[in-house]
Parts: sequence; structure tokens; C-alpha cells
Amino acid sequence: MTGTPRRWADEHAIVVDLGFGDAGKGVTVDLLCVRRRFGAVVRANGGAQAAHNVVAPDGRHHTFAQFGAGTLAPGGPVPTHLSRFVVVDPFALAAEAGHLASLGVRDPFALVTVDRRALISTPWHQAVNRARERARGAERHGSCGMGVGETMAYALARPEDAPTAGDCAHPARLRRKLNRLAEYAGRGEDFPDVEECLLTYRAFADRVRLVDERYLPELLAASPVVFEGAQGVLLDEWHGFHPHTTWSTTTTANPLALLAEAGQQGAARRVGVVRTYTTRHGAGPLVTEDPGLGAVLTERHNGTHPWQGAFRVGHLDLVAHRYALEATGGVDTLVVTHADAPDRMRAATGAEPRWCTGYVDADGAPLRIAPGAVPDLGRQERLTAALLAARPVLSAMPDGPAAAIGDALGVPVEAVFSGPTREDARTTWARESRAVAAHGGALG
Repeated sequence: MTGTPRRWADEHAIVVDLGFGDAGKGVTVDLLCVRRRFGAVVRANGGAQAAHNVVAPDGRHHTFAQFGAGTLAPGGPVPTHLSRFVVVDPFALAAEAGHLASLGVRDPFALVTVDRRALISTPWHQAVNRARERARGAERHGSCGMGVGETMAYALARPEDAPTAGDCAHPARLRRKLNRLAEYAGRGEDFPDVEECLLTYRAFADRVRLVDERYLPELLAASPVVFEGAQGVLLDEWHGFHPHTTWSTTTTANPLALLAEAGQQGAARRVGVVRTYTTRHGAGPLVTEDPGLGAVLTERHNGTHPWQGAFRVGHLDLVAHRYALEATGGVDTLVVTHADAPDRMRAATGAEPRWCTGYVDADGAPLRIAPGAVPDLGRQERLTAALLAARPVLSAMPDGPAAAIGDALGVPVEAVFSGPTREDARTTWARESRAVAAHGGALG
């Protein structure tokens, strides 16, 4: 493969999923935090609907939602910063902290700083979100049902009433906002009591460290950080296939904006993550979908979700991943996960693994896709309609799938995972492999 990755030096890292999510951002962040020490993992978009699975070599497993996926690093937990772009759910954060404590992480809340400007998602947002999704019936968007999109929509419509993390330290102000939110949502028998919620939110404010806009620039100046993205570029609020998208910027735009605000424009390595096959949760286009692959490539930590729907599997979609690369402005290196999947496909079906090199429309004419101007959701909706009718052009995947994917996408491969843990990863740099081993993890 042509191209050589830049040396790691003292750069920040940005981890972005070049698919529909679930590609392996968690294990990638875990590996990066073992390879070297970072001052923090900075969450740069999304909220509690993120689900980044990390399995430690000793068998401990955690699904990271709001905590950064460097929390189980063997050299000691890497702190988490929830930036102003994150939608914070204090109830879900408390549950996640409890599970991390059961895995041996001491005082997980002490690891967390939160930008006071970050919106908080509440049970009222969640209830309205679920009601809207139920009302769509067969036209569901594929929401996670966690209220993140509803939180964003409410803040856009009523910015003065939108609860923030900083409000949690000011009960009177938060009470006023929650009462207005409860009136907006309507009364339901499952809705909590405002006063009870205030107790939880006050406890949240007491346990985590709430910070202002000066904190992150100081952190970025003090040490490199990893920006951990949520969801995938193909679900981006502007570039994704509307309306089956998230209310979140899933490209590298948010981390780059935070770096620019701190006077560190572009001072980061952008790491894209892809599988050796393409997946998505729930409704929306998946041009290469093959139910037969789904039966072969079952996953312990991904299945049917009560709100999103089924976990869908398709052949590796080079067209979609090239679109994602263009939408996010490119990446510097790739991490390829599930490198063992092509052999499992071959053993189970007797057929050679395939990948998609093009699309054709309903008439058999070539269909080309490219990101458009932002914002233009009408264009994205028309693109969605075209993709729902499109068919893939499939050919045999070359031997050595990870290297072949790097060549096909024109990006050097930094690491390859053939299993779920950091010990199942192989990096391209022997020097860094020795550094990992020195921290207690062998890369095979």
C-alpha cells in the first residue's frame, strides 16, 4: 500500500466513524490510550445514545456512552471531558458510572469534567422523542429513543428555556426550566416529579466538575487529547441520508472547531474507522444489505434495538465510505476492524467475500453520490430516495482485506483489529507496538 502515516509526535487525535456507526470507535480510542498517555478523552458530539463497546483483555466489558473509551486503559483511567457539543444525560451518566465502578474504576465521577454550556437531556425530552417516533409508524426514522434529538430541537425552538449542565448547580433556575419543559411535553403517568429530578441533577453537579469556556483551551495546551466522535458520518445531521440521521454533527467538524477556538487549527491526526463489511442500525438506506451475511456475522454486542430496530449487515460499501471521507474532509489514517470477518464468511458460506465498487439505479444506469451544500435537507432526502432504489455493483474482495480497503480508499492503515480487544490489534509501527507492550498490552 502506498503512503506512510505521519509519526505520532505530540498531536491530538480525532476518531471518526466512516459508516453508520458501530465500526469500532471505542476499541480504537482504547488502543490509542494504551499506545500513549493523553490528557483526556474529549467527547465532541452526541449523547447517551452512543454505544462504544470495549472489551479489556481480562474480559471486562463496558458499553461507553458518555464516559470516554479510555477509562479502562491499563496505565490508569484517562479522564473524560464532555464538551459544549455533547448532550448530557445525568441519569444515564450515573448508571454508567455505577457499572464502571463495578469493573474496578475508582470514583468514576471524579474523572469527568463538563462544559457548563452543554445541554442536558431529561425524561421529558425522552418521552416526547418516543411519542414522535411511535406516531411515525412504518415511517420511523430509526431514533435511539434517548431524547437527544428532541433536546436539540427544543433548544433551537426555545433557547432561553433549554436546561444546561450549568443549570444543575442552580436549583431555582433549573426548576423554572424543568417546569416549562414539563408543560411543553404534557403530563404523563410515567413522567417524573420535578423536585425528584432536581435532587438527581444537583447530585450530578456536586459529583462532576463543571467548567467554563476557558477550561478546554487550557487542557489542549497542556497535553494531547483524543476527540471521540459518536455515531457515524453517514448519519450526520447535514450529510447523512435524511431523515434517517442524528441531530448531531458526526464529522470531524466539531473537534476541528474546538481546536481552532483554542488557537490550534488543524493540530490533530484524523483517524477514520471502518469495518470489513458495512452495517447500520434501524431504518434508512443500506445499499449492500444482505440478510445472509447478517445470519453469519452475528454479534454479541449488537442486535435488535427496541427503538432503532434491527442490526443490519451488508457487503463492504466502498461507495458509501468514499462519500463519508469526502463529507468529513478526509482522514490521515485508517483503523480497520473485524478483519477476521471475511474468513468467517468464506468458512460459513463457501463463497468469496465481496465488496461494492459502484451503484446502479432502477434502470441499471450508474448512480454517483457526492456530498452537497450545507444545509440542504431537501437534497439529502432526494438522495435517500435514490439510495433506497439503488442496487450495488459487487465484485470479489481482494486477499488481505485491511490493506485492500486502505488502498481502495486511498488512506494508510494505522491499525487492524481481528478481534474485540486491544490484544487483537496489529499496528503498522513496530516502535509503537513495543510501547503498547510496555504498558501491558501485546498487539499480536
